[in-house]
Amino acid sequence: MTSSADTSMLDDFLAFTLSGRQPAGDAREGVCGNGVRWTWVDDGVLQFEPAGSARDEVRSVLASAGIHGDETAPIELLSFLVRDIADGSAALACRLLVILGNVQAMRESCRYIDDDLNRLFSGRHAQLPRSHEAPRAAALERIAVRFFADAPGARWHVDMHTAIRASVFEQFALLPHTGAPLSRAMFEWLRDARIAAVLLHTTKGNTYSHFTAEACGAAACTLELGKVRPFGENDLLRFAYADSALRLLLAGGQGDVSLALPRVFTVIDQITKQSDSFELLFASDVANFTAFGRDTVLARDGEYRYVVRHDEERIVFPNATVKPGLRAGLLVVETTDETHRGLM
Repeated sequence: MTSSADTSMLDDFLAFTLSGRQPAGDAREGVCGNGVRWTWVDDGVLQFEPAGSARDEVRSVLASAGIHGDETAPIELLSFLVRDIADGSAALACRLLVILGNVQAMRESCRYIDDDLNRLFSGRHAQLPRSHEAPRAAALERIAVRFFADAPGARWHVDMHTAIRASVFEQFALLPHTGAPLSRAMFEWLRDARIAAVLLHTTKGNTYSHFTAEACGAAACTLELGKVRPFGENDLLRFAYADSALRLLLAGGQGDVSLALPRVFTVIDQITKQSDSFELLFASDVANFTAFGRDTVLARDGEYRYVVRHDEERIVFPNATVKPGLRAGLLVVETTDETHRGLM
């Protein structure tokens, strides 16, 4: 059974993780509420197995937050989820892996130490062996592969973030590109989470959700759930729909089929910063999904110009301060009707 020290860890997994403590070697697993079995896997990583389920039918869900250390609200939500599973107040009908990503950045209240962790997956960490984040990226890859290797049923990954800037759609999702048909079940779950818009990538990337989708066969999404705020300053009621949808997924429940599916936008281009001369030619505080008309010049970098070539293109994640060679913005167009028709 769970000891008092372990109960403290499960009661406030965030505080335990931020403290830098690790459970003793003989206290890294136990049984908590409703007969759920838990295992401390690594710093900021817990695995849960439901009691008495038929293994060939059990869904496996990876729920992650804190891949960026300053995106605190989803981290707090996962810590509360751990507490509620542990005391039996939250039902668990699937295998669950909870990951708090960039733990050191969380402790230092910053986005990352050396490099953006969410650009280091799918092996890119090997190109930056001296980066503080490189070993963590490699570890999180191994942990995900091991978890999903034992998965008997459907595989899901929900990676929760908050955005640096405001957005026309306050809460939206990004789906990685694998070439596989888009999942209706994922879109219905995003509907349950009241996600207003979905962004579809068209090329492979180096995010955690890209990695789990491609390497582990997971139905994976990245959620952007609001704005970055310090620990303790989040209004978690603003995240209630995403939280309840995740809990419903874990409990094996059904959502509200009367709701509309999210709007969909597909990436059609990317602005890449080539040099320190790079400029974005619009207000620094422009919201994600702001629309621009044809022939608008959005960026310049020496001789390079990005000019809008569709009647309307929307900018997502504009950031002129990234390192040269990295993405400084995505351009998307709306593709709602055709995407909904093609869901499998």
